[in-house]
Amino acid sequence: MKRLSLTFALLLSTGLMAGCEALGIETATQIAAKKEAEARAIGSACRHAVRSIEDCFNSNPKAGKAAVFAGWKEMDQYMRENEIVGMPNERAPLRTEPAIIEEDERPAAAPTGERARRS
Repeated sequence: MKRLSLTFALLLSTGLMAGCEALGIETATQIAAKKEAEARAIGSACRHAVRSIEDCFNSNPKAGKAAVFAGWKEMDQYMRENEIVGMPNERAPLRTEPAIIEEDERPAAAPTGERARRS
């Protein structure tokens, strides 16, 4: 009887452990593979956007550098083999100071009230 209950407990626990995957619980191996795939994708995107690997590292400090570099290198090889031109990212220049408008540069205000009716 003891042996039967032990066997039943083992089968039940094995069944429950197998169900964890069905619940969407990720293992450490799955999480590591996902992070590596994301870092490779970041590296590929940086290369396609004609960004240097250093800029890519600085823009994505949490991504693994080895995987980012591997993705960048793979995309570089692919682009060279297929003669693909990169698509540079055109960002608006960052402004550190607010623009100062002088009195002479301000647009003239539209006339209102009596002046608008006379015109």
